Amino acid sequence: MELGLVGLGKMGGNMRERIRRAGHTVIGYDRNPDVADVHSLDELVGKLKGPRVVWVMVPAGVATQITIDELAELLSPGDIVVDGGNSRWTDDEKHAEQLNARGIGFVDCGVSGGVWGLENGYALMYGGAPEHVAQVQPIFDALKPEGDYGSVHAGKVGAGHFAKMVHNGIEYAMMQAFAEGWELLEAVDSVTDVREVFRSWQEGTVIRSWLLDLAVRALDDDEHLGKLKGYAADSGEGRWTVEAAIDNAVPLPAITASLFARFASRQDDSPQMKMIAALRNQFGGHAVENSK
Repeated sequence: MELGLVGLGKMGGNMRERIRRAGHTVIGYDRNPDVADVHSLDELVGKLKGPRVVWVMVPAGVATQITIDELAELLSPGDIVVDGGNSRWTDDEKHAEQLNARGIGFVDCGVSGGVWGLENGYALMYGGAPEHVAQVQPIFDALKPEGDYGSVHAGKVGAGHFAKMVHNGIEYAMMQAFAEGWELLEAVDSVTDVREVFRSWQEGTVIRSWLLDLAVRALDDDEHLGKLKGYAADSGEGRWTVEAAIDNAVPLPAITASLFARFASRQDDSPQMKMIAALRNQFGGHAVENSK
């Protein structure tokens, strides 16, 4: 099968290689000419035989919209666009409507696997009409991990990115739990080897997981994480998960707290804690530390 792939960054570049290893032809376009196979979307579309499938792997938002707009002008009825970036599911609905008006199919696909996906495979969650998914299925099969699991037709357009969004929300909460447990272990004098405690959990425990494996790997590189600054960004999907929970009246206390913890990480000197310190001093005479 032939595939056009737009966006050859950390994820897209490895995806191109994995698909090629499965025996498919991939023509890749990226703004970086050093990694691109062609030099424009126009050239990419021209090299593909119809019906074409073009997979978009660029940042969500403006970059994705610009790419969709250009492909809408270049592609023909019967062609398919797959958005494999981290777009919001509500954008998928708009993109599907925009492309369907020109007879072009649309599939949204949440992709998980990061830099390990090339060798381990990518977990895929996709949404769209069954006939459009069927056209892309050989590519999904090439990207997914070996075995019976790792990919799912989650539902109609938007379902793939919605499922990936929830996946990332759960990921936020799991990472926060590991982080809080690690900090508590580091805080007490009686535990003398926190790294090995984490390592011991890798077998036989109910919390063993790939995230735990990665935590041990990080501690092997830097036992007390002293080289790192306590700052964590958020990709946006955690926020979207909490917003969707509000819209659907679904309580997500753990995921919401994990998102807010990331916001707190960006404050070197928390304004909220200034008020907490002031109040504790006012009602209890507790000591305060003055700013320098």
